[in-house]
Amino acid sequence: MDDSLKMLRDIIADVSFSYSKEPVFKLTSGKMSNFYFNLKKTTMRPDGLYLVGKVVFEKISSLGLDIKAIGGLTLGADPIAYATSMYSYLQGKGIYAFVVRKEPKQHGMGLPIEGNIEKGDKVVVIDDVVTTGGSTIKAIKAAEGFGLNIQAVLVIVDRCEYNGIENIRDCGYPVYGIYTISDFMPA
Repeated sequence: MDDSLKMLRDIIADVSFSYSKEPVFKLTSGKMSNFYFNLKKTTMRPDGLYLVGKVVFEKISSLGLDIKAIGGLTLGADPIAYATSMYSYLQGKGIYAFVVRKEPKQHGMGLPIEGNIEKGDKVVVIDDVVTTGGSTIKAIKAAEGFGLNIQAVLVIVDRCEYNGIENIRDCGYPVYGIYTISDFMPA
């Protein structure tokens, strides 16, 4: 594991990961789990923001993806998309960020997606943590409905529960993860 991946993993383990021998954490799905990730505690601090932007940008580059933008369902995907966009700029590239609203605006243009993107643009859908894949799939469906050309789906942490990655793959796109639960579980 390269230094940036290790440093980001260490921050996530330190501030964003909680574990209990008993299933005490209620998930969005309503199910109970022994562990919980709150990646916003990592992605909303300066070192975590920088590292997540670097790691995601390098993953996109290593996959050879030529995209205009990256984004996903608000709120978890937002700082990741912004960080990746900023890091891409520092590398002389221009990956834009976009945000998928949970509900379309009820005023103005009523857009379900915000950002400097247009129908046909090549994008990556990003999510912070995947359990069932429901939030990611909602973002995929919104991007498809907006006419975006999804090249891949990236997730920072795959919890490896409830077939999340498989459910996302069923949408027909390649899915890539940065970490899995095994990178964080106590020995």
